[in-house]
Amino acid sequence: MAVTTMSDHMVMRLDSIEDGSAAKVEVEGRTVALIRLGESVYAIGDTCSHEEVSLSEGFVDAGECTIECWRHGASFDLKTGAPTSLPAVKPVPTYEVRVVDGEIWVAVSAESESV
Repeated sequence: MAVTTMSDHMVMRLDSIEDGSAAKVEVEGRTVALIRLGESVYAIGDTCSHEEVSLSEGFVDAGECTIECWRHGASFDLKTGAPTSLPAVKPVPTYEVRVVDGEIWVAVSAESESV
């Protein structure tokens, strides 16, 4: 039976990301895009599901709460990872994120086999 455990990682300080922008971080071998909108931070998989392109280099739309891939214009919902425009049709992963005392923490899950 597989057991899923969550682990939290402090990835950077909140003041390291400008409001309305994104940053790329590595968390347990995963490349994650952190997007700051005001005091809120979202964490999604950094690779566009349409093509192998870094989403953290794309355009953040604070009003729509999306990020747009710079190469072909596919947009993704920051809360769900769902594509909101073509050409992407598959979602990107999302990760639990919280800000504590000015530090950004991202939780990732790890599956392990239990005996």
